[in-house]
Amino acid sequence: MPRPEHRADTIRTILDRELNAELVEVVDDSARHAGHRGSEGGAGHFRVLVVSARFEGLSRVAAQRLVYQALAPLMVDDIHAVEMRTLTPEQWRQLNG
Repeated sequence: MPRPEHRADTIRTILDRELNAELVEVVDDSARHAGHRGSEGGAGHFRVLVVSARFEGLSRVAAQRLVYQALAPLMVDDIHAVEMRTLTPEQWRQLNG
């Protein structure tokens, strides 16, 4: 598994590859959760934004399931929590004019 300092890069790579993403942003919020019960084993807290055409026609929950499926191998030891925002390319364009 990736070293803690490389986890965000690994997450970005996986989401880009698995979801054919147009945009992936990953923020490691682990330092803000130091001492949190779930972080005791070294797993991190992350915020992700994923823009992918794979989300078209899906509910927000279904889109988030795709993200969780892609990250499943990391959820065991490397990721404790993921806060995510999933958007289609059209939704992203509407938000960013």
